[in-house]
Amino acid sequence: MKVGIIGAGNIGSALTRRLRAIGHDVTIANSRGPETLQALAEETGAHAAPAAEAATGADIVIVTIPQKNIPDLPAGLLDGAAPGAAYVDTGNYYPRHRDGRIDALEAGTPETRWVEHHLGRPMVKAFNNIVAQHLRELGRPAGTPGRIALPVAGDDLAAKAKVSALIEELGFDVVDAGGLDESWRQQPGSPAYLTDLDAEGVRKALTAASNERPEEFRATASSPGTYSDPA
Repeated sequence: MKVGIIGAGNIGSALTRRLRAIGHDVTIANSRGPETLQALAEETGAHAAPAAEAATGADIVIVTIPQKNIPDLPAGLLDGAAPGAAYVDTGNYYPRHRDGRIDALEAGTPETRWVEHHLGRPMVKAFNNIVAQHLRELGRPAGTPGRIALPVAGDDLAAKAKVSALIEELGFDVVDAGGLDESWRQQPGSPAYLTDLDAEGVRKALTAASNERPEEFRATASSPGTYSDPA
């Protein structure tokens, strides 16, 4: 399968390494240009490309950049993807730590619904609730007791199935988290966020989630700060 990854931070780099390890064709791009990705490309065998080419021919396109940068992505960025491609958003809104205030998200719009609006494609929310190191190192064969499960939310059932199959290949169980309007159940501060639960645990966590964003993940008058000194 051909996978395009836009964003080479912790999650993007972890996915590049794991997807190449299991034999997928990966193109990776970032905002600084392919020359800054040569070490990762040489290590993994991925193709480093300009962002405008990352989606070309891809069966799955993964967007994994800070929320605040989504509106800055160029129009038509995803136009070259393969017919029937699935589009994934891994992002999380961190107003106090990085992104500053985004009014629509403060008002309750689910993060990936907001991303979908900007990118003009039906998005799937996945890979947002696991630490990058765990994504890279903790995949296990199907049937392993305690196997970590990842929630997947989206409205396009075919796209969700494609993304879910890829997650299974990576060594994680999948829990269907419903449509994109329910994807707030896996946002930062929810019971399913960064907890490495098994499938039953994730189901219970999604059910227990509150649609009121926790204070830590709401903007303040002085947002944003940094991860070490949030505002």
